[in-house]
Amino acid sequence: MYRHTSNGDADARRPLLTGDHLDPGVLDSDEAEVIFDRRASGGEHEACETISRKLNYEEAVELTGFGLFHWLLLVVCGWANASDAVEILCVSFLLPTARCDLLLSSSDMGLLTASIFLGMMVGGYMWGYLADQRGRRKVLVVSLTVNGLFGGLASFAPWFWLFLLLRFISGIGVGGSIPVIFSYFSEFMPRLKRGAMISALATFWMAGNILAAGLAWMVIPRTWAHVSLGYLDFQSWRLFVVLCSVPSITSALLFKLLMPESPKFLMEAGREEEAIHVFKVMFKLNSQGKDRTFPEFGLCSASEQRDEPEVKARGSQRKGLTRILKKGFVPIKQIFTGPLKSRSIVLLIIFYCISFGYYGLWMWFPELFERVEDGGSPCANVSLPSPLRNQSCYPVKTAVYMEGFAIAASNLPGNIFTILIMDNVGGKMLLSGSLIVSSLSVFFIYVVQTKAQSLVLSCVFSGVSVIAWNAMDVLGTELYPTQLRSSALGFFTGVGRVAAIMGNITFGKLVDTNCAVPVLLVSALLLTGGLVALLLPQTRQTELT
Repeated sequence: MYRHTSNGDADARRPLLTGDHLDPGVLDSDEAEVIFDRRASGGEHEACETISRKLNYEEAVELTGFGLFHWLLLVVCGWANASDAVEILCVSFLLPTARCDLLLSSSDMGLLTASIFLGMMVGGYMWGYLADQRGRRKVLVVSLTVNGLFGGLASFAPWFWLFLLLRFISGIGVGGSIPVIFSYFSEFMPRLKRGAMISALATFWMAGNILAAGLAWMVIPRTWAHVSLGYLDFQSWRLFVVLCSVPSITSALLFKLLMPESPKFLMEAGREEEAIHVFKVMFKLNSQGKDRTFPEFGLCSASEQRDEPEVKARGSQRKGLTRILKKGFVPIKQIFTGPLKSRSIVLLIIFYCISFGYYGLWMWFPELFERVEDGGSPCANVSLPSPLRNQSCYPVKTAVYMEGFAIAASNLPGNIFTILIMDNVGGKMLLSGSLIVSSLSVFFIYVVQTKAQSLVLSCVFSGVSVIAWNAMDVLGTELYPTQLRSSALGFFTGVGRVAAIMGNITFGKLVDTNCAVPVLLVSALLLTGGLVALLLPQTRQTELT
């Protein structure tokens, strides 16, 4: 790769990159314009061979090895994924008691559970697009901070409308971190280990679920957590909300202090000095205890195949927020045209079906279990309206939290199963099979007659449906190129949030009058998603583009 001299003379060119040595001042981290040597036009691999010791992205990742760095990355990204789960699912655990203090009807509870998803819908695409333009790490730090800060502030809201608003803003932060985490994580992974490692990352959602359920079990029933703050009676559920914001804040600090930017993003942005530095860090940590020396090499990225004006245009997109916002919807058009169109339509349907079904049902599990505290099925009889049931909020019944903890822990078999076979079977078949079995388990929740049977089938639904989410995390990163990956995931998670909002409002409206309708609707949508998933291409162990 070469840089033209300032006078534009193409014959007066000098090397830009040789091994570890880079001409000082050649690249600015934010605004450098890169002009590539395009002497070969036979594809990325052929272009790399024209210059000695030039590696493409996959070759450079393989050269760094696999070891300590990747396990550290798994822990940091996993904790961020867990923090998102805590922030989303904490609302479901506080409903049985918060409805008394905030005087909530079932419709109000539906709005409350939907509020964070509305924020995620707004934030998902916005943060995903910014991650493709500004970098994955920066977006993760900001979005996790927004999530934790406003989630914690919500605990001090004395009025329902203010609590709703703060949960919405917290959801904007969650919407940014979820799609970007998986793009960021996948771009450090060797191709042959990517499926298993992304599945391992997805298991941290279970850890966050268990953490939320465990905190609810330990904190909400305790009377010592009740404190009077003058204008506010600080009940135990408010302390629970504060504690649920801690994981997001600590995740933001870990990314800020420990983690580098994605080398794949840096290569696509023309910031190759920084990309090589990241590869050096990876190599050093992965070579602990081994007698290995970092080899000198240059990088060639897919951007070397683009025309010079396009490379300059991508660099200029980083110069102003106004231009970014103006062109923010261009990626949506790109993912729904050309060869990406069919897979995007299929993913759109799947994200809608699984999000409506999973979040619509999951967020209401604690409330449904409280309604069958004395036995019977959640939908066997029409429940009493919420205002007449407020008298039963205190003392807090702990059984509902034990059941929530059991359902969260039931994710473990599904997560282990996914990690072991993802790279062998591929995400497509796992996604389809998981959604179909999940559909059957939800249907039988409707027809069971005892509380024990409801709990068992809820655990089955939890353990099987997590396989579908893990498969979607893998497929989502492999179906789209680097410059669209975070934008695409952000858009589809936004679609999922619309579905989650509709699911929660539907449950809120019908759970008191006709519980069977939303439960059977969830079953039908999950079945539809499972059948449509068969239309996706197989991406097992494919190279990231």
